[in-house]
Amino acid sequence: MPELIDILDENGIKTGAIASREEIHQKGLWHRCIVVAILNDQNEILLQQRAHNKHKNPDKWDISAAGHISAGQDSLSAAAREINEEVSVNLAKRIDISDFRYMFCYRHEQVIDENYIDRQFYDFFILRQPDLHLENITMQTSEVQAVKFCAMSELRTLIETGGIVQRDAVYAALEDYIYKI
Repeated sequence: MPELIDILDENGIKTGAIASREEIHQKGLWHRCIVVAILNDQNEILLQQRAHNKHKNPDKWDISAAGHISAGQDSLSAAAREINEEVSVNLAKRIDISDFRYMFCYRHEQVIDENYIDRQFYDFFILRQPDLHLENITMQTSEVQAVKFCAMSELRTLIETGGIVQRDAVYAALEDYIYKI
């Protein structure tokens, strides 16, 4: 069964219509996604390396979790779902919804090719998980080929070399957050 997603207008307001993920990208329809940065007790950021077979940004490093919000789903539920799917960190018993810090929403538009157009509103969250260790993470291999924690200095290098998915607003806010706490 295809993943169904709420269609938004250019201001991020739900139109009342839904479409499959495939149709959303083929037609370049506006929709909402989440981005979550997970930080450990050393203020290191959990990064995932996107699978080699991904259509968009294959083999690049990316933020801890990112993904589409399903039709009728809220951003926080989608954030928890994506974390569990991509990096298999079961949050259900260890975390409260108040542990997610909502940072902001940003709008992103990008044409990947004639059959894949991104028109997305991203809700960005930070989640602190002080007891999280790499050995406790199981990757969804269809989505993720590696995970690691990195310091802000390494993240800056990945940004400068183009080795990470471009999310400039997220990385700037994340740096401000880390250095102001």
